[in-house]
Amino acid sequence: MNSWTGGYVSGIDYLYNFQPETSPLRVQLALLCAGLVPPRITNACELGFGQGMSVNIHAAAQTVRWYGTDFNPAHVGFARDLAAASGADVHLYDESFAEFCARPDLPDFDLIVLHGVWSWISDENRALIVDFLRRKLAVGGVVHICYNVQPGFAALTPLQPLLLRHGEALGKPNDGLAPRVDAALNFVERVLAVSPAYVGAHPLLADLLRSIRGEDRRYLAHEYLNANWAPTSFVRVAESLAAAKLEYACSPSLEQSPEGLKLTAEQRALLGEIPEASYREVVRDLMVNRAFRIDYWVKGARRLTARERIERLLDQRVMLIRQPAEVLSSATGELPTAAGLHPVLAAVVEALSDHQPRSLADIDAGLKGREINVLQLCEAISVLANIGAVTSVQADTAAQKARSRTDRLNTLLCAKAIRGADLLTLASPVTGTGFAEVGGRIALFFVHALARGLRDPRDLGAQALQIFGTLGIRLMRDGRPIESAQESLELVTGQAQYFLDRQLPALRAMQIVAG
Repeated sequence: MNSWTGGYVSGIDYLYNFQPETSPLRVQLALLCAGLVPPRITNACELGFGQGMSVNIHAAAQTVRWYGTDFNPAHVGFARDLAAASGADVHLYDESFAEFCARPDLPDFDLIVLHGVWSWISDENRALIVDFLRRKLAVGGVVHICYNVQPGFAALTPLQPLLLRHGEALGKPNDGLAPRVDAALNFVERVLAVSPAYVGAHPLLADLLRSIRGEDRRYLAHEYLNANWAPTSFVRVAESLAAAKLEYACSPSLEQSPEGLKLTAEQRALLGEIPEASYREVVRDLMVNRAFRIDYWVKGARRLTARERIERLLDQRVMLIRQPAEVLSSATGELPTAAGLHPVLAAVVEALSDHQPRSLADIDAGLKGREINVLQLCEAISVLANIGAVTSVQADTAAQKARSRTDRLNTLLCAKAIRGADLLTLASPVTGTGFAEVGGRIALFFVHALARGLRDPRDLGAQALQIFGTLGIRLMRDGRPIESAQESLELVTGQAQYFLDRQLPALRAMQIVAG
């Protein structure tokens, strides 16, 4: 094992993932929805930032000073390229957690992000991080932590050593990491095919393995080929973080909030009998068979009165960043028990359908006469934020300061995308966070074409088709490669037309694309 990796997988770069839940504005809105006083976030830090997409987008799009470290120097090099392009106030290092956490030049932080770190590092590094949180998190500050939990990973846990050690036991010495992942998956499938007793006790294991096989090999390598991979429980995390004086605040993810929307009436009733928060979360994890958690923890949580919460929420500005019809379809499908809330969601989406920023107070005023009260409005905003349909909007002065930084960053991101980087996200100075279009990477090709002055959908399609050709990417339709150049052009031209008609208005409202 390479000592500098600390048991973490190396030799294959991680995905260009972006995490909107790490946005300071998202954190503040979530805490308000939970009835807690949010901190004023001036300094933020991300430990293990991967390719640096989240830290750079939020540094460029908001007026927050960011720090961070990642052990992989290739990741840090890419992240520093983004920081140099935007000119944001961001300080990135390729130091170990031990080195970084001991730096004497770090400020106290109002937000510390641990996304995709806790479950993949050693006990020694977890102890270092807890000590860092104790010393460097400001009073009232928030910790964002994402981690693997049981029971969702319980059945898979015994398979991880098979994946991890397969290369040592049966692999070829010169295999790259991606072939090693495939070889390990193939062998595990062979093991399951001979009907070991474990499969009989866990009949869904084969389905789980099939779902894993469909994941990106870079993700699988970083997820499962780590010496310290350890799904845990909410209680264990709470016990560790208590040493840093942290208490659970809330979660930004759909499965866990708003309260009760994913649970049956019987499940909600049972949870209502549990007064202790940590135990209640463990029971909830079992009910939804949760595999991942994203939590916000606070050092010195202070509760707002009911009136204070409503007053501060009404001051919040939000905007709709998805198409109204798609939003309502998503809300109905993902929240089957929220049928009673659906009319409220529909009314709020209608009020925001022009993609312009509005305060909740303005939305509330526009809904007068619809028998929708302020509490229902706040709950609807929480639901829409959780499904990625609505996002917070920062002050106009902050957006104006960020615009030149996000423009420079987006120019570089589009340039890297057309040269082959699998990038999906651009930065918005209005929302202070990133936005990934549902159309995928081709949306960045279209944004690049617009910046070059192209406007006709056929021209945008031809430009995208040329990029695909340069990258050696074959277009597919109904599971088959498209052989005809004309059919390929028609396909991408149709996508360009959809982009111009349905996606561009939101991009302009977010000032990702010039109006």
